[in-house]
Amino acid sequence: MRRTRTALLSAFAMVAGAAGVASAMTPANDVSAAAAACTVKYQVQSSWSGGFTANVTLINNASAKSSWKVGWTFAGNQKVSQGWNSKITQSGTAVTAANESYNGSLGSGASVSFGFNATYSGTNAVPTAFTLDGVACDTDGNGTPTTPPPTDPTTPPPTDPPTTPPPGSKVDNPYAGAKGYVNPDWSAKAAAEPGGSKVANQPTGVWVDRIAAINGANGAMGVRAHLDKALEQKGSGELAIQFVIYNLPGRDCSALASNGELGATEIDKYKTQYIDPIAAIFKDPKYAGLRIVTTIEVDSLPNLITNVSGRDTAVPMCDTMKSNGNYVKGVAYALKTLGAIPNVYNYVDAGHHGWLGWDTNLGPTVDLFKTTATTDGAQLSNVHGFIVNTANYSALKEPYFKVTDSVNGTSVRQSKWVDWNQSVDELTYAQMLRDKAISAGFPSNIGVLIDTSRNGWGGTARPTAAGPTTSVDAYVNGGRVDRRIHLGNWCNQSGAGLGERPKASPEPGIDAYVWMKPPGESDGASQVIDNDEGKGFDRMCDPTYTGNARNGNSMSGALANAPLSGKWFSAQFQQLMANAYPPLP
Repeated sequence: MRRTRTALLSAFAMVAGAAGVASAMTPANDVSAAAAACTVKYQVQSSWSGGFTANVTLINNASAKSSWKVGWTFAGNQKVSQGWNSKITQSGTAVTAANESYNGSLGSGASVSFGFNATYSGTNAVPTAFTLDGVACDTDGNGTPTTPPPTDPTTPPPTDPPTTPPPGSKVDNPYAGAKGYVNPDWSAKAAAEPGGSKVANQPTGVWVDRIAAINGANGAMGVRAHLDKALEQKGSGELAIQFVIYNLPGRDCSALASNGELGATEIDKYKTQYIDPIAAIFKDPKYAGLRIVTTIEVDSLPNLITNVSGRDTAVPMCDTMKSNGNYVKGVAYALKTLGAIPNVYNYVDAGHHGWLGWDTNLGPTVDLFKTTATTDGAQLSNVHGFIVNTANYSALKEPYFKVTDSVNGTSVRQSKWVDWNQSVDELTYAQMLRDKAISAGFPSNIGVLIDTSRNGWGGTARPTAAGPTTSVDAYVNGGRVDRRIHLGNWCNQSGAGLGERPKASPEPGIDAYVWMKPPGESDGASQVIDNDEGKGFDRMCDPTYTGNARNGNSMSGALANAPLSGKWFSAQFQQLMANAYPPLP
């Protein structure tokens, strides 16, 4: 698959603080500064043929404000293409920059900075008049705008961060030609296990599963620390770093083990205290050379299709999240906010084949994806692709039977294991999902990721040939490499193994095989464990549980003595290595 996308320019701004608010400055002591309600310093930081980067610093000389809006008019044909630390709109030559949710408070004498990239042709004249909430401002403390540096039209924009950004563009596939970021936190745990050094250098996802995780909690690195380490690992080449965005209100409405900290109605807190701070860090100019891949909200939207009223798998909390719309609003906000950053690639979680592979599930799910991706200002272009099998165990490929097979005139789809599903493995499902998404209106060049961290199913129990043809069930059960008791089993599965190692462009339409779920991190506790993370006890993680409608009332297949979700589970890690497929060297 080859995709080409032109995206917004790389964002660089000279601002202080993680929240994008500059430290307070004292207004200049001259007559104009004293008389004006505000002072604006406009500075063109870099310029190249057809484009430039500007930084704007606003000083509030009046009383404190809880929000602000700066306006100006371009003298030429400048057009803003990307902004940061403010919400920038443009109508003709008139530009308005309004505060973000995290930097609206502006005390008397305090300042705030924001920046933007823009295109132009001809002369890049500097604006001469600015307003704050409609009131005229002094310019640069003495009424004179800062003069832009000279431009050499034959010289391309410089590439050295942090103050000289080139025009940015999203690449076709963020994994192609790039190293993967190795999470030092996970790598150290893996390396400490017997034999763990064989996989400790593999790239895995960084899960940001609560607000405290943004800055780091319980000794784990925060988002900025990971990005700084990614810059060290990057060297002179390309590097993709993977984050899992996972903190919706009423998170994972059908699985208590992965419930989160935010209540069902706390959508504003999700936006302002979770997504906005993450976006502010991602926007930092020094990270513009990284390819930041996000998995957006695991298991969220699919729950609104299969686990609501009218289904025998209905869960009241999922009904609540469907009725209040906060899953859709939250995902749309994450897509819009993160997708506007030029080097961020959003992949929406799309469950797995054992959940959504049926036409009655997949079709409505794709429709919901499209609705969500066009809600509240989000756009289809904010979705770079989808990811399937996140933190799940579904086999990548079933080599010994396919959905079109039949035994003595009975279709494989009629077997108890397949149960009329249209796909029998993740690769088939991923490509089917992609086709349906394109038919629904997503771009024809959209890609899919497959999480292969725990779906290897190797070891002595792995079949080496098709099952007997005495019955369709014997044929499927004898030949299937996925050895779970039921496709609906998802927690710390006994017998699972490491799957295909991460690699780019392994199959048509597939951007990469990834280890988004770090192997060795638990899916959930096998018994009640008190915690301050909002994580409950789900019987699907209890090895003695006899099941429910979502797993055909089967045994859970879970390992015993498991810790809370996300915590290190040594016994599981050892099993995953022993049952790896392809086998470890």
